Amino acid sequence: MRSRLIFLTLLLYFGFAVIGCNKPPADNGNQPSASEQGGANGDQEAAREKEKKEHREAKRERVVVPAGTAVTVSLGSALGSKLSQAGQTFSGSVAKDVLAGNAVVIPQGANVSGTVTDAKPLGKFAGGAVLQVRLDSINVNGADVPVETATRTFTQKGKGKRTAVMAGGGAALGGLIGGLAGGGKGAAIGLAAGGAAGTGGAAFTGNKDIVLPAESAITFELSQALELRR
Repeated sequence: MRSRLIFLTLLLYFGFAVIGCNKPPADNGNQPSASEQGGANGDQEAAREKEKKEHREAKRERVVVPAGTAVTVSLGSALGSKLSQAGQTFSGSVAKDVLAGNAVVIPQGANVSGTVTDAKPLGKFAGGAVLQVRLDSINVNGADVPVETATRTFTQKGKGKRTAVMAGGGAALGGLIGGLAGGGKGAAIGLAAGGAAGTGGAAFTGNKDIVLPAESAITFELSQALELRR
């Protein structure tokens, strides 16, 4: 009888021991939830992507476009001493590839933006008209890159004259060209690229006031070196 009681006691003890081993561990509250684990994984993935991007940027070759480099742009819309106002922005595109050495660093067709810094019609500026424009940025590899350029100045001296003089320093004054090689709205006008500081050539003035039609090409000159990565 006594041995049977001992046997039952041992059997119960063994049963409780088995149940205790199979019981899942209690949650101590320190285990991260599924959402927390997902957030941590997302942060790690973002950090890895950032590291890859920085690595790619570091591998891209650095190119310096020197000051004095000419950048010819085609206007997206007409500008003029009477049409435009100081502070007005304009857009356009690079009319021809810009080279650094033998490599193309700014391709033809790249979008640009600029500002009209001054615009005065006839009668507002000692009987003459004036138009000043500046290039502000060029889109390179999908990013707008700020640029510093010399301001291009067009003036018409004296009433009734249909000739405008473009003033500005630098050997490559560039200027107003009648559209691109394929023609366009500006194909009826022309300007010889300037060679000496101070004056350029003849520019279309429309009905006495200065007018730069859409598709006209204006050459700006970098006043500061431009650093790019390609």
